Amino acid sequence: MTIHDVATVADAVLYEGYLLYPYRSTATKNQSRWQFGVLGPPGAVEAGIGEDPSISAQILVRGTAATVALTVRFLHLQHRVVRDAQSRPVDELVVDARRYVSWDEAVACEVPVGPFALGELLPTEVSRPVDVDSAESVEDFGAGSLLRTRVALHGQLTVSADGDGDIARLTVTVTNTGSAATDADDAISRSFIGAHVIAEVRDGTFVSLIDPPDEFAEAARRCEHHRAFPVLAGPPDDDHTVLISPIILYDHPEVADQSQVELFDSTEIDEILTLRVMTMTDEEKEQARATDARAAAIIDRCEVLSPESMARLHGVLRDPHLPGSIATQTPGAPARLVPEIPDGTNWWDPAADLAVEPMSDAVVVDGVAVRRGSRVRLRPSRRADAHDLFFAGMTARVMTVHADVDGQTHVGVVIEDDPAAELHESYGRYYYFAPDEVEPLDSP
Repeated sequence: MTIHDVATVADAVLYEGYLLYPYRSTATKNQSRWQFGVLGPPGAVEAGIGEDPSISAQILVRGTAATVALTVRFLHLQHRVVRDAQSRPVDELVVDARRYVSWDEAVACEVPVGPFALGELLPTEVSRPVDVDSAESVEDFGAGSLLRTRVALHGQLTVSADGDGDIARLTVTVTNTGSAATDADDAISRSFIGAHVIAEVRDGTFVSLIDPPDEFAEAARRCEHHRAFPVLAGPPDDDHTVLISPIILYDHPEVADQSQVELFDSTEIDEILTLRVMTMTDEEKEQARATDARAAAIIDRCEVLSPESMARLHGVLRDPHLPGSIATQTPGAPARLVPEIPDGTNWWDPAADLAVEPMSDAVVVDGVAVRRGSRVRLRPSRRADAHDLFFAGMTARVMTVHADVDGQTHVGVVIEDDPAAELHESYGRYYYFAPDEVEPLDSP
C-alpha cells in the first residue's frame, strides 16, 4: 500500500472548503474559507483570531513486529498579489482581455515521517518536526506582475504507543508550534490547513474503531480523539491503511463514481452545483477563472459535461439486498401485497426494509391488486392538500406502492395527461395518494 491508494479521498478532505460556489474571489462566502482541519498558531484561539493548534487520534494496531509510517498532509496558504507596471498592489488588473485577481491560493504539502517500529514506540514518545520553508516568487506578465508569498510553517508530529491487552494503542498528534500571529489574516497564513494524516502499517494490521471485532470492542471504546477521527482507508478488504480525518467518514470511504468534477464545496451536491455553474454569466465565469486555476478547471469541466454524465449526477437507486438494481415484478405474475413488518422489528432495522419492494408490491383496492403499471382515477379526499385537489378525476399510472414507518400504505403515480409525465417517471418524481383516494380502472 502507498498513500496514492487513498489519494482521491484524502484530496477530497484536503480541499474541502478550498473554494465555495460561486467560486469567485468577490463572493462573500469565499472571504472565510478553510472550514476543516485548520491548525492555528499558538495563542490564536485565546486571542480570538484563529483555531486550535492541534489534532490527535488513537489507533489500534495488531502485530508485535509491526512498523508504522505516517504522512502528514495539509495546505499552505500562499498570498497572490496583483501588481501594476509600477509594482503597486492592486485588487485586479486586465491585460489583453485577461483578468488577474489578488487571491489567497494554497500549496499542497506532504511530510513523510517514519517508519517507526512498534517496539521502539512502546517505552517512549517520539517527536519529529513538520516544517515548511517560506517562499516568494514573481510572475511577470508585461503590464504587471503576480507576487506570491508564503510564510514559514513550523509543526511537530508526536507518536507514542501503549499496550492494551493483546493490542497496541498508537497515539498520533500533530501540533502547530510556529510563532504567534498578529491578526486573523496572519493567523491563517501561519496555519496548517485541511490537516490530516495517512498511517500505513507493515507486518501488522489496523483495527476498525467503527466496527471493531468483539475482542477489541472495549479497547476501541477507550480510544480518545481530538478534532479528528481515524478510519480504515483503501480497498474494503484491506486493513493496512488509516486516514486520520478532520471530517467525519466511514471505513473505506470512496468518492462516488458519478462525481466527475472536484467542486470543493462543503457537503457538496454535484448535480445542483454543476447546474449553478452552467447558469453563470460569461462575466461571472471570467471572474471565477481569474480567481484560481482550480476554479477555472471547474468551469471548463462543467461546460463540456455530456448529457449522459449530467444524468448520472441526478441520483442512483440502490437496493442493498439486490445488487445492481431494484427488483421488478414479472408481467402477469401474481401480485405480492405489501408485507407486514415482522412483530418486534423496529422500522430502522434492515430486516424491515428488506420486507418491502415498492417497485413490485401491491395493495388491494376494491378487489383489484393495484401495483406498478396499474391505471387508476384519482379521488383526493378531504385529507389532501390544495395541490392534490387539482388532480381530482384525472387518470394516472401507478409507479410504486410504499409502506411508511407507521404502517400506512401510499400509492405513487404519474398523471397520464401531464406533458412531463415521462420526465417525472425517469426522475422518480411521483405524486402520492392513499389507497382509498384511487379508483382502479383495471379488471379485478
